[in-house]
Amino acid sequence: MKKNYLICVVMALTILAGCACEKKDNTLTSQEKKEGWKLLFDGETTNGWRGFNSAEIPQAWSATDGTLMSAGEGGDIGGDIITTEKYDNFHLKLDWKLSPEGNSGIMYHVVEAPELKSTYYSGPEYQIIDDIGFPGGVTPYNSTGANYAMTPADTTQKVLYPVGEWNSSEIIFDNGKVSHYLNGKKIVEFTAWTEEWKANVANGKWSKYPAYGKAKTGHIALQDHGSYIWFKNIKIKAL
Repeated sequence: MKKNYLICVVMALTILAGCACEKKDNTLTSQEKKEGWKLLFDGETTNGWRGFNSAEIPQAWSATDGTLMSAGEGGDIGGDIITTEKYDNFHLKLDWKLSPEGNSGIMYHVVEAPELKSTYYSGPEYQIIDDIGFPGGVTPYNSTGANYAMTPADTTQKVLYPVGEWNSSEIIFDNGKVSHYLNGKKIVEFTAWTEEWKANVANGKWSKYPAYGKAKTGHIALQDHGSYIWFKNIKIKAL
């Protein structure tokens, strides 16, 4: 009898321990709250987000089944959403999954103005794309996790789960020192505003975008590039 009682106690403690370790999506642990993390998506509404150069959320975006989802109704112009708040130095974490042949991205230090037609006119981009199935193929400079058209993703460290599965990304921006992580692995590292960085801007794709990368504070943006994309567990900590 005593033995059976002890077995029941052990089983109950095991179940409780499992429940305690299981974290719900779109929530913060008590430790994360102590560390200063804040949710950018509550899992139920689009509160805290709006359209780029707009007070409204674009029609394609919705809070659906615990995700912040875009149905991909835009191109690369006009469909992006941005945080209502601005950030300078930060650590951003989020989970995402993409549809086949999909394309999206996360921009930061995004600024708004009538002459800026899209978030990428000003904001550097953490690329999200179907590395395998995207029409025309991809290179390290425009593959998932790359600092788009500026710094290639390190393929020796890269771990990317298949289309339709959840991936985790992180961006750390600390006084110009930038790191991109994908599924726990650092795959991009660079320093903004150095002479080398300025030369890369002047000699590459962004030479025709005078506002690119200039801002030291701005909005976080999620891109609608014409394909389905889902985000969850979006959280940020000011540095």
